[in-house]
Amino acid sequence: MKVRILGSAAGGGFPQWNCNCGNCDGLRRGSVHARARTQSSIAASGDGGGWVLFNASPDILQQLREAPELQPARTLRDTAIRAILLIDAQIDHTTGLLMLREHRQPHALWCTAPVREDLSTGNPLFGVLGHYCGLDLHEIPLHGDFAIDGVSGIGFAALPLTSNAPPYSPRRDRPQPGDNIGVTLTDLRSSRRLFYAPGLGEMTPAVWSAMEAADCVLVDGTLWTDDEMIRLGASAKTSRAMGHLPQSGPGGMLEWLGRLPAATRKILIHINNTNPILDEDSPERAELDARGVEVAWDGMVIEL
Repeated sequence: MKVRILGSAAGGGFPQWNCNCGNCDGLRRGSVHARARTQSSIAASGDGGGWVLFNASPDILQQLREAPELQPARTLRDTAIRAILLIDAQIDHTTGLLMLREHRQPHALWCTAPVREDLSTGNPLFGVLGHYCGLDLHEIPLHGDFAIDGVSGIGFAALPLTSNAPPYSPRRDRPQPGDNIGVTLTDLRSSRRLFYAPGLGEMTPAVWSAMEAADCVLVDGTLWTDDEMIRLGASAKTSRAMGHLPQSGPGGMLEWLGRLPAATRKILIHINNTNPILDEDSPERAELDARGVEVAWDGMVIEL
């Protein structure tokens, strides 16, 4: 199984277009040792031929140009993407669907019932796409395994996460199961597993069990501290209130990752532009290195 990181940043990307925090300004000026990043998305394949796209970020066209595996160029109009799976209904994970409207048949799209509701009403992307290629919709079960046609060699299992629904959802600040999910990908030949959860606001027994069972965890790295956005004056909300477990502090992501077996590969994704770990010379990045925790970057490939 191969997993390609198409985008590793949180919403807005890095640098964010209107942000002049130390990271964004420093990257533009060349005074910070960091990589530019597009908004969070991955693609996975079990055979190198058929791929499933996880989320469709606003940066999807740039991401596809930089991922030659996803354009096999066998016919005049072609793609190796066999299905699209949405983990939530957030703008930074769904807007790219509009950029994929030229498909010659309906996209096979997998999402939960709450995500389908939000993208049919509050942000009616599904209705708009009905005027173009259309969608072949499949509901993601919140318990049990499922398979995706055209993506051979990988088994999938989803579980609900405690996070938040988007601002246009009637469940904003009172999310329900299915508003946000994590997904375990299993290589059916080797039985090796990757757990993917870019939006994770609380560690539940089910999530911890999935992480313990995985050979690689690719999890929420949005903010370093719970009050990061408040201290910078960028938001009035804490990391947890936005649906993201901070990395540092009691009960933070690093504490949980430290409890996993040493052999588990630990990677952070969905990194906000304000997060000091983007600066590769920062003490926070040094702490990650010392703990054996990696930071995802656009173009990174994970093989299991």
